[in-house]
Amino acid sequence: MYKILIVEDDTSLADAICDQVKGWGYTCMCVQDFQNIRKEFLKFEPHLVLLDIMLPFYNGYYWCSEIRKISNVPIIFISSASDNMNIVTAMQMGGDDFIAKPMDLDIMTAKIGALLRRTYDMGTTLPVLEHKEAILNLGDGSMTYKGERMELTKNEFRILQTLMENKGKIVSRETLMTKLWQMDVYVEENTLTVNVNRLRKKLQDVGLHDYIATKVGRGYIIE
Repeated sequence: MYKILIVEDDTSLADAICDQVKGWGYTCMCVQDFQNIRKEFLKFEPHLVLLDIMLPFYNGYYWCSEIRKISNVPIIFISSASDNMNIVTAMQMGGDDFIAKPMDLDIMTAKIGALLRRTYDMGTTLPVLEHKEAILNLGDGSMTYKGERMELTKNEFRILQTLMENKGKIVSRETLMTKLWQMDVYVEENTLTVNVNRLRKKLQDVGLHDYIATKVGRGYIIE
């Protein structure tokens, strides 16, 4: 079931949109905290975002650019400011479509369905893993922390992915080596240690100190 995030500060309109998309079998959530939209995005993990331009604190263009740093999820702008300049700006900032207010909810639903089909039937979604503001993009193997992008080697990416998928749990060295073997990369005990140490150094360089902890004789953990 597809999940739709509604970023609209007019509560009556947001509720009407939510009721409409629910009627078509989608799950929806209306943003409540307009200062922390990216946090709500990461928590809900939507398949599509409906995004107003005029919002409290920061406008929709700002939040679109923030989302685009971590995801290629489809974004449809909805706004009464539907002049050509705003439409062009919305597309340049990373939007996929624009719906002018007042809008026909049936046409809106049809556009949502078409964009979801185009995006997910073609397999272009880029899921992410997030922990303590560090965001691992599973599509391109990079990590972003507080707006700073960090490139990872294939080994570093697979190690970090495994640890983040099991955050709060100890992951044995054997499990990590098996994950690397699945990529047709043979690693020895010492090679794994070198890769983990290099990964830790990269994390520390962007401010993520003690992100990966060692449990002596047991493995590694992201707590």
